[in-house]
Amino acid sequence: MPDWSYRTIFRPLLFNLPAELSRDLTLQTFGLLGKLPFGSFIIRTMGHMEMSPILQGKLDNVHIKYPVGLSGGIDPHVKAHKAISDIGFGFMEVGPVTLNKINCEQPILRDKEKEAIIYPDSYANDGADKILERLKAEGAKLPLMFRLRHSSGSNSKEVFEEICTLSEKVSGYASGYYLDILDDLSSIDETIKLCRRLIHFFRSRQEKKPVLLYIPLDLPSYELTALLQSNLLKSFSGFVIGDSIQTSRGQEVGKSGKNFSIEKIAVIRKHCGKEKTIIASSGVHEPLDALDLIETGADFIQLHSGLVYSGPGLPKRVNEAILYDRSRSIEPEAAPSFWRYWGWMCLLGIGMIVGGVIAWVIALTSVLLPYDEDFLGMKSDEIRDIFPQLIAFMSHDRITLAGTMISIGILYFLLGRFGLKYEIHWVKTALLGSGIVGFISFFLYLGYGYFDPLHALAAVLLLPMFVLAMRSKGNQTLEGQPNLVNDRNWLLAQWGQFMFVILGIAFAIGGLTISYVGITDVFVKEDLCYLQIPPETLIKTNERLLSLIAHDRAGFGGALLSNSIALLATALWGIQQGKRWIWWMFLLGGLPGFFGAFSVHWMIGYNDFIHLLPAYFALALYAAGLVLLYPYLMSDPKNIKYKSSLHRGGNILRRA
Repeated sequence: MPDWSYRTIFRPLLFNLPAELSRDLTLQTFGLLGKLPFGSFIIRTMGHMEMSPILQGKLDNVHIKYPVGLSGGIDPHVKAHKAISDIGFGFMEVGPVTLNKINCEQPILRDKEKEAIIYPDSYANDGADKILERLKAEGAKLPLMFRLRHSSGSNSKEVFEEICTLSEKVSGYASGYYLDILDDLSSIDETIKLCRRLIHFFRSRQEKKPVLLYIPLDLPSYELTALLQSNLLKSFSGFVIGDSIQTSRGQEVGKSGKNFSIEKIAVIRKHCGKEKTIIASSGVHEPLDALDLIETGADFIQLHSGLVYSGPGLPKRVNEAILYDRSRSIEPEAAPSFWRYWGWMCLLGIGMIVGGVIAWVIALTSVLLPYDEDFLGMKSDEIRDIFPQLIAFMSHDRITLAGTMISIGILYFLLGRFGLKYEIHWVKTALLGSGIVGFISFFLYLGYGYFDPLHALAAVLLLPMFVLAMRSKGNQTLEGQPNLVNDRNWLLAQWGQFMFVILGIAFAIGGLTISYVGITDVFVKEDLCYLQIPPETLIKTNERLLSLIAHDRAGFGGALLSNSIALLATALWGIQQGKRWIWWMFLLGGLPGFFGAFSVHWMIGYNDFIHLLPAYFALALYAAGLVLLYPYLMSDPKNIKYKSSLHRGGNILRRA
């Protein structure tokens, strides 16, 4: 459920359901997908979140691969931890966890205008035993930070005993602990004494796991200051800034919490310097929010309401924003020479374009080449005299193939020039997948016993270029500043991305279908209506005619499938604000294919509506996608700058 499907289809549907039902439905679906044999692969393919060493960090001795974590309130029943692990999180909070189950009969509410979730009881959970039972069945792929919570109304002694018991219960799964103990105690002195006892307890166990103090988001600053002035708190590994504020409607988790988080972070940094780890877990609804919290002093971010309102792509977007921010101080490497690897992909693209143009000219003139006629033992004029429509039909197949070849060439050239040159991982993956399918599709031509020497020569010439281009390391996650805000252009781009993803999938289905038909039945019903020739008649006239036509059809299907992989991969992974070349690649790459397909059908009079309906559908997606993506891909994200404004408790957006 990436953002392009969540913001366009699923969020509107889910927001029409009760909040708790929509949450459970989403998590159950995620959880089911994660348990399927290829579930993790599908999730990673949709998001393509690649790890970078720059993003890695440590929380004491716990290795964290991404600085973004998941708040326990998102999946309190632990139904989808395995699947959610694959969308860009580096760690997960489990909890709050209490010894016994805490029920809440009142409904969870949403406030769309404030982008908030209202929990009647934010401590409701299934109890430690049930949570551990589910974790055992679910498995854990990421470090789990258990938020330990005592029963409501407990005194200091009872809090100590419950936290100790809880920690022993969960120790087999916990990578660290959040101690949520501050809001029920009557005095600062009592709190400090409790903390002293708990720290001594955790040290005595010698687990060497981080223990962080959970700071309620609405804890008064004077109380936090009094706690921080005690040297005792320096024994904690750090602090977790909570994500909920008590209001008249209940515990509210939402975008407005960022202001409180900034205030708490500033107070902690003032008293503790940079020594202690701070995890902020409120108010991050767009990447800019995370950057503001980090600039104020947070080390890690946890997502809660932002994941619901912005979409499941938020962790990846936040990671990319942090990666770009950290990478700006690193001196970029000199661009590799043209001949190192990326230039070969450009030459391969040019070769495909030239080959497509030649194929188009031939299809418009002689249609058949001399070796085609030698294979058939018939001249074009002889075929035209017997079957008036057949040569035109073969021209139709070859022009659509030529248009697809030119389209592939444009995609390869631009992906090489603007992506592979900078070692971008998704670009290499896209080209590798598309190229392998394209070269393997050559063998489809042999399905009916016809060997095309010209195509074989082209494959022999182009294959070394592909191999040389694939020497690229493809080890870079990001090139250029990513999007920071959920503005109108970003929202429109989700629809545009959706259009091109569907278009890529449609082309893939079309390519597979055409290839299958080409090596099996050769013709579809509409083809036979246009030709007015039964296949049996073709075979009786010249049994090799069917082989030649099948070769053309299978070749076009393979080329279309190769094209679809490059297009779909770009639509899934390459839509980044300000990447004008992506928009131009979509525009220029689509024109030859659509022009070839429609022009040849009109030229030969093959205008069956059902036959052309998939092409009309694809053209509509193509045009709509270009219009919707234009503002996002053509706008420069560097025009959005940020700076913290601590005295106002928020951030200022300034358009340069």
